[in-house]
Amino acid sequence: MSHSVRVRPFPLGALIGAAALIGFSLLAVTTARVSGIGKAEHHAPPAVQSVELRFEDRADGAVIVYEGRGDDPVAVVEPGTGGFVRGVLRALVRDRRGQGAGEAEPFRLARRADGRLTLEDPSTGRLIDLRAFGPTNEEAFARLLASTGAVR
Repeated sequence: MSHSVRVRPFPLGALIGAAALIGFSLLAVTTARVSGIGKAEHHAPPAVQSVELRFEDRADGAVIVYEGRGDDPVAVVEPGTGGFVRGVLRALVRDRRGQGAGEAEPFRLARRADGRLTLEDPSTGRLIDLRAFGPTNEEAFARLLASTGAVR
């Protein structure tokens, strides 16, 4: 038994169209990257109240909060509490280590003109909008701001 198999060549027009589409996509992406077209930038509103905070782990698991470079604690996050505060701080410290930044520089907690709270790490330039994590979590940092002599 002999079956003849007919081989059809792939349509040349489809190949040319696919190559043109890929080339156009690469050109568009390159143009956008070089020129900045379509780049979304978010600028936080100005701070109306801010404080620099330094956090230190205590041997019993508590986190002591200091204002700026001072030695008097403004708050203590007891062991088993403040999970969100601890999580945010761990992430920021991990970023600092990854970028080779020192751990001594304080973080900046600020209330913005639109009412939002942000936590900024001046060492890495990272800015966290705390409202994005919900009102309960934002309130944990609002309590820290209220316990300090924050600049208004």
